[in-house]
Amino acid sequence: MNLKEKIAVVTGASDGIGKQIALKLAKEGVSLALIARNENRLTQVKQECLSLGSQKVEIYVCDLKVKEQIIKTATKIQDDFGKVEILINNAGIWQKIDQFDKATIDDIENVISTNLTGLLMLTNLLLPVLRKQESLIINISSHSGIEAKQGQSLYCASKWGVTGFTESLRLDLKGSNVRVAGIYQGGTHTELFQKANDPRENELFNKFTKPEDLADVVVFMLSRPPQIWLHDVRIEY
Repeated sequence: MNLKEKIAVVTGASDGIGKQIALKLAKEGVSLALIARNENRLTQVKQECLSLGSQKVEIYVCDLKVKEQIIKTATKIQDDFGKVEILINNAGIWQKIDQFDKATIDDIENVISTNLTGLLMLTNLLLPVLRKQESLIINISSHSGIEAKQGQSLYCASKWGVTGFTESLRLDLKGSNVRVAGIYQGGTHTELFQKANDPRENELFNKFTKPEDLADVVVFMLSRPPQIWLHDVRIEY
């Protein structure tokens, strides 16, 4: 697919993987709808994307745990752009590694709502728009979405949910205008762990995949010709 002048929605776009995906797509001339909770960071990413080649960039301050904000954001994106051709579901939060009974009810709600429920809701609201032309959905899950990890019961539950949804949706949409893919990456060098007060040891953290390298993979997937679709991509550091 020629990405120039396509319209893409990227969640979790204020930093980390989402920011790097937005910047890489901007270089390809993609117009962008950027979603995250931090308005100041989103504004900075918007300016960078415009300077790199995006013709249009709009930002949407939205907490994917809040149904009303998701509905408002999906509606506003459709009003602002008229169509959507690429959806990158990237937003997610980490669960500090520990036994499941150490998690609070709020922890459960926050992780499941952000990593899974919000993704489902946004995709549900944008899918009718995506169906109107050749479109692509990439759900960025995790290696924890395909392999059980000790101390990650809650995080794995959210990411296995994303994996199951991705595979089922891919089958549901086979033969339609919309193609679906999942990315299952190992540790990535972002602020994800620090935000959850669960930092990695420097020696290990420095081996993790760089978010800009992961973003290159996303752009590569999106830019394949119509006859080629990489629907299951697994990345190890």
